[in-house]
Amino acid sequence: MPTLVRSWNLLHGNTAPPDGTSRLEEMVVLASADAPALLCLQEVPPSALPRLEEWSGMACHGVVARAPSLGPLPIPVALGARLTRLDPARLRSLFSGQANAVLVRRDIAVLDRETLPLNPPDFVRATAALIGLDRLAVLAWAKEPRVAQALRLRLPDGRALCLVHLHATSFPSNPAVPDAEVARAVARLRALAAPGEIAVLAGDLNVPAGASAALAALAAAGFSAPGGWIDHVLVRGAAASAPLAWEADRRTRAGRLLSDHAPVEVTIA
Repeated sequence: MPTLVRSWNLLHGNTAPPDGTSRLEEMVVLASADAPALLCLQEVPPSALPRLEEWSGMACHGVVARAPSLGPLPIPVALGARLTRLDPARLRSLFSGQANAVLVRRDIAVLDRETLPLNPPDFVRATAALIGLDRLAVLAWAKEPRVAQALRLRLPDGRALCLVHLHATSFPSNPAVPDAEVARAVARLRALAAPGEIAVLAGDLNVPAGASAALAALAAAGFSAPGGWIDHVLVRGAAASAPLAWEADRRTRAGRLLSDHAPVEVTIA
């Protein structure tokens, strides 16, 4: 039975160009309408996590990377959402925080799950020394917590699948920053995926394949080929289709794109 794995950065429900309203429910309904096996979502407002199952009909496994806050002060989730509604396009995650989620079709069993911090302080300091980041760059990298989700799953045909889903740091001036986080997530995936299991790395990696040593190493290790974007779904242990990014018209509403990222997907045979 083919297994469709889809990844989408939802831009906190904003359109491109922004129209001043959240289209998050519409995005989730659209992305889940054809019943993918796995739907990996990035830039999800924490306030939306309790609604994802209702909107999609899928089981939701979410993790908050950064909790709602007002400057250094934590605030209730509802307050963060209310402040964001004043100007969703400009404020995005400033008050509301940021979460990731993996939506799992109901006929797939979740055997285990864990969360991996991608940029903890010790890791940032050690990696910054290796790649030559100055103090300001180190502070910029560390200020936005990033996490990966790892799920071990049993597909309806009995096969085991190990998924690591992440949203890496955006650092256009130095792609070695997100690539270090990708390498950290890949190391965890390799440790978790048993011989014979399907291994999948998915999410917004914030680095194109041509600038990523980590993705080059995955290709050498037998993972499927990446696409030409920063959003990826990579597979080892089963035949997989070439990655597909949605055409713009599939996510265009009234002349505006739902999110500034296209969903990216791969079908596992």
